Amino acid sequence: MQLDLNLLTALDALLEEGSVAGAADRLHVTAPAMSRSLGRIRKVTGDQILVRTGRTMVPTAHALAIREQVHDLVQRAHAVLSPEQEVDLTTLERVFTVRWHDALAAACGPALVAAVHRDAPGVRLRIVAESGSDTPELRRGAVDLESGSAEPAVPDIRSRFIAEDRLVVALRPGHPLTAEREPLTAERYAAAEHLTVSRRGRLRDPVDDVMDALDLRRRVVAATPTAGTALRLALGTDLLVTVPEAVTRSARQELGLATLPLPLDMPPIPLFLLWHQRYDNDRAHRWLRDRAHDAMQAVFAPPDARGRNAGTR
Repeated sequence: MQLDLNLLTALDALLEEGSVAGAADRLHVTAPAMSRSLGRIRKVTGDQILVRTGRTMVPTAHALAIREQVHDLVQRAHAVLSPEQEVDLTTLERVFTVRWHDALAAACGPALVAAVHRDAPGVRLRIVAESGSDTPELRRGAVDLESGSAEPAVPDIRSRFIAEDRLVVALRPGHPLTAEREPLTAERYAAAEHLTVSRRGRLRDPVDDVMDALDLRRRVVAATPTAGTALRLALGTDLLVTVPEAVTRSARQELGLATLPLPLDMPPIPLFLLWHQRYDNDRAHRWLRDRAHDAMQAVFAPPDARGRNAGTR
């Protein structure tokens, strides 16, 4: 059965106005055109809808029974086909899933959760860990936001540049390398024992590629899935772990770890916020993106700026 949804709008106007002329004026059509629409509605519904009583027309019992339902359907159809309205954060109830690696979640999660709860108490956040393999959750809609170190290679994934990070060496306080007065060299770095951070358990990372070019090798003793685990292992051993400086800063400070510059020429690490294009015009999602952007970018602010921002919240 093929339905002309224009008849629904005409039926709503007829039931609201109670006359063909009034409905025609309301929808800016001629009276004969509205009369033809009424004839088609009568044929489709099998009911007269409006019947003449003296000089006026009155709705039938069936028309009275469906009037509110018809009006609600028309309003909902207009809402679907109209530009999206501003979102009321105070009444918004929604669950968002954010996928960040553990160091980023630890660094930015508290600020994001606080901002979301302050602006939209009905919104709940699900912050999930990175998967052990590349998965298309953004494209499937299972994840609303995630982080990445490269711009997306597919056109339906959007990105927003946050900042660039750099690698540093974290080690326990009192480590022999911290007692040396001269800067850490690539040779002494290579001679130490190391940890890698790899969700796949890899014992090699881009640092080793740079060392190969210098004809140097390092001994990687263990791989851990998260930066948090690696930092704790470094605290209790003489192992070195090479990590992004900004996103691990708070964790290193809380553990009391020492930090040395990486004695290798490594490119900076870009950080992007990623989402699927289906959410480009979703105002609630846009609000979440802005809050996530603020929380992530604050990690890269100078120490005095971070303090000022925290004091204004």
